[in-house]
Amino acid sequence: MPEQLSLTLPVRPALGRDDFFVSPANVMALGLIDAWPGWPGGKLLLVGPKGSGKTHLAHVWAAQSGARVIAARDLAEADVPNLAQGPVAVENVPEIVGDGAAQKALFHLHNLTLAEGHSLLLTGAGEPAHWGLDLPDLKSRMQGTTVAALEQPDDMLLSVIMAKQFADRQLTPHPDTIPYLVKNMDRSFESARRIVEALDRASLAEQRPITRALAKRVLGL
Repeated sequence: MPEQLSLTLPVRPALGRDDFFVSPANVMALGLIDAWPGWPGGKLLLVGPKGSGKTHLAHVWAAQSGARVIAARDLAEADVPNLAQGPVAVENVPEIVGDGAAQKALFHLHNLTLAEGHSLLLTGAGEPAHWGLDLPDLKSRMQGTTVAALEQPDDMLLSVIMAKQFADRQLTPHPDTIPYLVKNMDRSFESARRIVEALDRASLAEQRPITRALAKRVLGL
């Protein structure tokens, strides 16, 4: 049977507090999010591997605080004084390495937001000291910020993350599929995302359900 042309369908991630699964890998970071508005200096850095839940927690905090959420790469074109009139979450700060205009905008947003008595949440992958920011004043502000770290997933969290990603895509894998994947895949959030995406494409192209057999083939086992 010829393969059916696969279409890229919109993925609608669930980002509410009730959709966030708490595990040893994220409980400390969640505790620091919940400590708002008592953050030291009014700001917090949320760091962790790609796919670890930084965006999810940023939106949980935004719903709680009334903050606006903006990608760091969009700051150069943003109305910084207007943004600073309330709490702000800035996502993916390492993406502006080499972008002088965005880094200057983030530096001014940092100073204005805190001067106005509001809170600032910043997210990024990896250790802030290794982000490679070019603006010395901004780099020093980051180094002086409390860090909430999300860790690599344990089995339970990895299972829940994959179940959520399937649900976001409106997919229902066979019950033994996720346990098989968790046992045999590379143990990272990014690997989980890639595998779910690959299974979605294969299932749609071949018009077949997501089963352990399909998962085995996608994993190349």
